[in-house]
Amino acid sequence: MNKYLLCVVGFVVLLSIAGANGAGECGRNSPDMEAMKLIPCAEAASDENASVSRSCCLQIQKLGKNPKCLCAVMLSNTAKLSGANPEVAITIPKRCNLANRPVGFKCGPYTLP
Repeated sequence: MNKYLLCVVGFVVLLSIAGANGAGECGRNSPDMEAMKLIPCAEAASDENASVSRSCCLQIQKLGKNPKCLCAVMLSNTAKLSGANPEVAITIPKRCNLANRPVGFKCGPYTLP
């Protein structure tokens, strides 16, 4: 009986660990995985004077529906490794003229304009 109880407890612990990692700011996908969708935004995220492509704006619009995910993506390791500057990246929703962008949302030390 002790072995059975130990197995059940171990299984529950394993499920809780998997569940905790299964849904974060971006649902089941990690911010790093979501950042890969923003490849069209690479230049605009590193240069505030670069034009923002339509494909970038479409991806930002999708991510902007979940401001926590958008923020996590902009501050992700993938974004940093791509050369994105978070201070510039947070301006992309405004530069895309998105009416429903999360204005004023705190993204780490930054605030979305």
